[in-house]
Amino acid sequence: MLQLILGGARSGKSRLAEKLALHSQLAVTYIATSQPLDGEMNERVAHHRARRPVEWALIEEPLALARVLRENASAERCLLVDCLTLWLTNLLMLDDAERLVAERDALLDCLASLPGEIIFVSNETGMGVVPLGELTRRYVDEAGWLHQALAERCQRVVLTVAGLPLTLKGTAL
Repeated sequence: MLQLILGGARSGKSRLAEKLALHSQLAVTYIATSQPLDGEMNERVAHHRARRPVEWALIEEPLALARVLRENASAERCLLVDCLTLWLTNLLMLDDAERLVAERDALLDCLASLPGEIIFVSNETGMGVVPLGELTRRYVDEAGWLHQALAERCQRVVLTVAGLPLTLKGTAL
């Protein structure tokens, strides 16, 4: 089963994804896409680590997400990817449009063949003010297109607001 959990900052999306992974009763591998490059981001990473069960495996991969999914997906495993918008940011910061397209396409192309349960977490950024800068507008556009393509492929899509899940597609929570 493929699931996409969307929400704004501090909406409860990661907590919901972790709860779903725990209730899957499968072995869980947490795939972290962040690159903690400053003290504030280190604190966020530490907060997420402290919340996760110690028996969960961890893979840190900022770019090659499709490869990691193909290598680790199995019928006996739940993969939790947190988060897609950080992954997208990492690719945008490379300033290599071909790499961004290749990685995005590889992700979308591999989804149908992956066994097990996969939960994606991502920030819904398209509901706010349109940013002024070219890079931030591109980020919002790319995130929106990625979310649409993923939502089309996922069996369940959930929008989380104020810690409350709203199921947009699939079985309600």
